[in-house]
Order: sequence, then C-alpha cells, then structure tokens
Amino acid sequence: QVQLVESGGGLVQAGGSLRLSCAASGRTFSSYAMAWFRQAPGKEREFVATINSWSGLNTYYADSVKGRFTISRDNAKNTVYLQMNSLKPEDTAVYYCAGDRSFGSTQRTDYAYWGQGTQVTVSS
Repeated sequence: QVQLVESGGGLVQAGGSLRLSCAASGRTFSSYAMAWFRQAPGKEREFVATINSWSGLNTYYADSVKGRFTISRDNAKNTVYLQMNSLKPEDTAVYYCAGDRSFGSTQRTDYAYWGQGTQVTVSS
C-alpha cells in the first residue's frame, strides 16, 4: 500500500517554472514506477510523464511536454518530482502523481495508487 501526497502547485506566468513534489508513504516506494498525470477542466485525465522503479534511469514523456518537463525521483526521500519549465497556459490543470509496479504505461487505469492532486495555473 502506498499513499501519495502532491505539493508545489500554484499560479505562474507563461514562460515560468514550477516544481511539483509527490511524497510517498511506505518502505516500498523504491519498487514502484511513478507517473504524473493531469486533468484540465472538462477534459479527460491525461498522461504527462513516467519514471521506472529503483534507478529512475528510464523515463518517458508525453509529446506535449517533452523538452520542457523533467520527472525524477529521490528514493531516500520517498519523493518523485516534476520540474516544469517554459510553462504555457495549456499546461493549466490539476496534476496527479500515481504509482504502480510496472513501468511504462500511459494509461491511468494501469495505476493503482493516486494522490489527491495539486492545481497548476499558468496565466498568459
């Protein structure tokens, strides 16, 4: 069982940066692949990025954020991060972190554990 709590959201101007954090409970965090999803008003929750378990050397991004966002993890702190640079108004959404045993899925239905979300608003 893993419990996830996101933080770091807020209001930022277009072109700015934010770093989201997702703190996990439990001693098995290292063994979980982690991901970030986002959901804008009136839209489906969509995949943003994922990172493999243990080493964190494998990552995968949605095309819409590739080159601007970076996912990373610190197993000693039981935390996964999402560094967001060059933010655009279309990045405005509630951002969720998620965890599961298997790496690589972009489908929200494949993730067993979810945080409550943190709001990111990008003004133009």
